[in-house]
Amino acid sequence: MKPFRNLAQTRTPDGSQFTLHEHDGEYFLKLNGRQLMSTTSTSSELLLAQLPCQSLYRQPDACVLIGGLGLGFSLKRVLELVGRRATVQVAELLPEVVAWNREFLGKVNGALLDDPRVEVLVADVFEVIRRADKATFDVILLDVDNGPTSYVQRDNSRLYDRRGFGLIARALKPGGKVAFWSAEPERFFVEHLERAGFKVESHPAKAHERSKRCAHVIYVAERSAPPPAGEPAGRNVKLETRRRP
Repeated sequence: MKPFRNLAQTRTPDGSQFTLHEHDGEYFLKLNGRQLMSTTSTSSELLLAQLPCQSLYRQPDACVLIGGLGLGFSLKRVLELVGRRATVQVAELLPEVVAWNREFLGKVNGALLDDPRVEVLVADVFEVIRRADKATFDVILLDVDNGPTSYVQRDNSRLYDRRGFGLIARALKPGGKVAFWSAEPERFFVEHLERAGFKVESHPAKAHERSKRCAHVIYVAERSAPPPAGEPAGRNVKLETRRRP
């Protein structure tokens, strides 16, 4: 029987233990021993990118922001869908996760970080959105937590409240889309997004292709109205950016 190896570990800002494991050629990310994602269950991460980005091939200079690098499967699908002149920013809070993708996950998706279209921002995605210029992104993908009400990191709640929705709307281009990954259906989430001026679609998502049921949900919200009045102006502040080594 092949061993279950602990490859690396770090601490999140709140002190939780975040770890990378390998077993029989598959990789797993865990928080305090609880599995968050793995290379055995990638369907929903791919769908998160597919749904809002599938028409971006018509926009040669598309700009996409991905909140959370994880194991890189959403990044993989985005790069398959956008053109050669696109810009894909990946905001990852933990620099160790970026390093793990390069060191341990090069044959999975780590090599994608060297794609010339990719900019890796070692930063909180909320701050990237808050500081972005108006109408910067065609698509924003948010896979930073378990969903709108179940937070791994408490600060992520800022992405799911009225002010967060306003900042997201401001950062999106007219007709731009934001997609949220959720571990399970959220009863009032669509209503809250619609009140913030978005057109919303809910898409059931399987954890992996062989699943008999859809456990997760992808919410895709299109900016259909101007951002709510009174939101703070964005500032184009340069964050720590890591591109090709």
